[in-house]
Amino acid sequence: MKSISTQVVIVGAGPSGLLLGALLHKAGIDHIIVERQSGDYVLGRIRAGVLEQGTADLLDAAGVGERMHKEGLKHDAFALFFKGEFHRINFANRQGGKHMVVYGQTEVTHDLMDHRTAHGLQTIYEAGDSVAVHDFVSNHPRVTFTKDGEAHEIKARFIAGCDGFHGVCRASVPKGAIQNFEKVYPFGWLGVLADTPPVYHEVTYSNTERGFALSSLRSMTRSRYYIQCGMNEKVENWSDDRFWAEFKTRIDPDAAKRLVTGPSLEKSIAPLRSFVAEPMRFGSMFLAGDAAHIVPPTGAKGLNLAAGDVNVLSQAIVEYFQEQSNAGIEHYSARCLRRVWNAERFSWWFTSLMHKFPDTEGQNFGFQQKMQEAELDYLVHSEAALQSITENYVGLQH
Repeated sequence: MKSISTQVVIVGAGPSGLLLGALLHKAGIDHIIVERQSGDYVLGRIRAGVLEQGTADLLDAAGVGERMHKEGLKHDAFALFFKGEFHRINFANRQGGKHMVVYGQTEVTHDLMDHRTAHGLQTIYEAGDSVAVHDFVSNHPRVTFTKDGEAHEIKARFIAGCDGFHGVCRASVPKGAIQNFEKVYPFGWLGVLADTPPVYHEVTYSNTERGFALSSLRSMTRSRYYIQCGMNEKVENWSDDRFWAEFKTRIDPDAAKRLVTGPSLEKSIAPLRSFVAEPMRFGSMFLAGDAAHIVPPTGAKGLNLAAGDVNVLSQAIVEYFQEQSNAGIEHYSARCLRRVWNAERFSWWFTSLMHKFPDTEGQNFGFQQKMQEAELDYLVHSEAALQSITENYVGLQH
């Protein structure tokens, strides 16, 4: 077995693992990233596209924000559509000038990969399903894997589990040492990516009797649209024409008339769930991002929550090596979980507010729709409610 040593092994080369690597590199901390998939596979995953200002600031701090500022779209507002009316909500005016940046997760990942290449940092791709974590309850954890028929071992002081919801790190924790909390929603999102100009210049959430829709964008020439669909829907049953026809019924009539349609570049159905694993630290191993928590995409908290974890974890690891202090390490889980549960609450509330749920009340058919409309009406006409939703939308700071 080939054995090497480093200070930190990061399992997973998605945006959270790559961002952690960039921050550790900046602090002079030796690390290696191990990824079971290929780099092309990682880049091919189409995910979130809205960055909170805190996430954008963290990318700047890591030295990878240049292209984001050139190509990303700065946003100061979002919009709600319900009961046939369009409502623009400016969050920058209510939250001290904080803004969001529309910049796809694929682009963030690309920038972070380029940063590693430019600095000669080691990433081991295509490690496959053989990746395993060992001895993480001790001060001498190890990561093993087999690549090209040869067994490898990496010894380290810490393991960072940035390997996603289905990754090996959380799965390796003994059942009695971890508690999982989960809610699975009775619908999914059918999403289409198309090289068409966006119908709105701001992210717009629609609540209609036919179900939810989201109008998003990646640039002024590329759009990302979603519609709520049943859990058992199959993407192959949705032609582009069928998607566009349904999408038009869930946006305001003027927008439907000016909507530019075209062939989809990517089309997929994503299930919706809320999930949290507690705690997020197990001896010398830490969970971050999707390995520890999942939020519904309503409100775009997933990538931003992962960046928050990475920020806290990088500070804790730097403190440990540079100041010989365990304080950040000891408090990592508690610090992250407070922020995580607040974001989970907001994502659950926003999802519950905007989606059509299967009727469970028999003779009271439509009651939930009326309650949603009443709450939305209150929301857009109450400054206190607007202050609350915009505070959560731009990201709570703890």
